[in-house]
Amino acid sequence: MSILIDKTTKVLVQGLTGKTGTFHTEQALAYHGTQMVGGIHPKKGGETWTGQGGETLPVFASVAEGKQATGADASVVYVPPAGAGAAIIEAIDAEIPLIVCITEGVPVMDMVKVKARLEKSNSRLVGPNCPGILTPDECKIGIMPGNIFSKGSVGVVSRSGTLTYEAVFQTTNEGLGQTTAVGIGGDPVKGTEFIDVLEMFLADDETKSIIMIGEIGGSAEEDAAQFIADEAKKGRAKPVAGFIAGRTAPPGRTMGHAGAVISGGKGGAEDKIEAMRTAGIAIADSPATLGKTLAQRLKA
Repeated sequence: MSILIDKTTKVLVQGLTGKTGTFHTEQALAYHGTQMVGGIHPKKGGETWTGQGGETLPVFASVAEGKQATGADASVVYVPPAGAGAAIIEAIDAEIPLIVCITEGVPVMDMVKVKARLEKSNSRLVGPNCPGILTPDECKIGIMPGNIFSKGSVGVVSRSGTLTYEAVFQTTNEGLGQTTAVGIGGDPVKGTEFIDVLEMFLADDETKSIIMIGEIGGSAEEDAAQFIADEAKKGRAKPVAGFIAGRTAPPGRTMGHAGAVISGGKGGAEDKIEAMRTAGIAIADSPATLGKTLAQRLKA
C-alpha cells in the first residue's frame, strides 16, 4: 500500500501554463502511472496545454470546473507566491481532497487565512514550500526526482526537500525501498505536520519502518517524538531513524527554511535530538548515514 497517493490519484495542475508548472508536469507525466488530468488558468479555460513530448492536457478556468470534468481528487500548486494562497483556497472551496503546494515564499498572513479555511474543510494541504509526495511506480506530485525511488517498505517524512531525496536515495541503495515519501515543507505555517504523516505510516501495513527528518525551529519534532513514544505504548511501534538539520545554527538566524530559526532559547537541535532518542528513534550522525542507520535499527 501507500499513503495519500497511488495509481488511481487524478491530479490537476494549478499554474500548469507557467514555466515551472510545465516542466514538472512533463516530469510527472513521464513517471510511471501518474495521472495528470488537466490544468487551471482563469483566462485560458478551453485551451489545450501541450508538453515537449507531445502530451496534451485540457485547461480549465477554475478548479471546480476541472474537478467536475475530470473527477480529480488532488491538485498541485505551482502558482507564484503572491497568488498561491488564493489558489489553495480555490482548491479548498472546490473540495479537492488533497492539495500539494510547491511554491516557496508564500506570505505568512496568506497561509494563516489558508489554515483557517482548511480547518473548516475536508481537504488536506501538504506544503507550501515543499517538494511534494511520491509513491514509487504509482504517482509523483511535485518536484522529487523519480529515478532515485524504488518500491519498498520505508515511509519517509521530512521538512527538508533535499534531505528527503537523500533519505530516498540511501534507502534505495540499502535495498529497502519506499512506500511513500512526503515532504511537508519548512514554513512556520503549513498544512500537514509530522504527526499527521506518522499516523498514516503507522496505520499502513506495508510501511515497515520510517525515516523522519527535522530541522531546527518550532516544536514539531518534539511533538512527533512524543507521539511515537505514546503510540509504542499502545503496541503500534515501528522502527524509526531520524536526523535533525541545522545543528550548528546560531540563535536568531534562519537556516534555509522560513521556519528553521531558533528563538527564545527554543527550537534548538539538541533538544529535538534528545526527545527523538528518548522516544526510541535511531539518530543518524549525518545525512549521509540515514540509510545505514535505519538498516542497523532494523537489525537491532
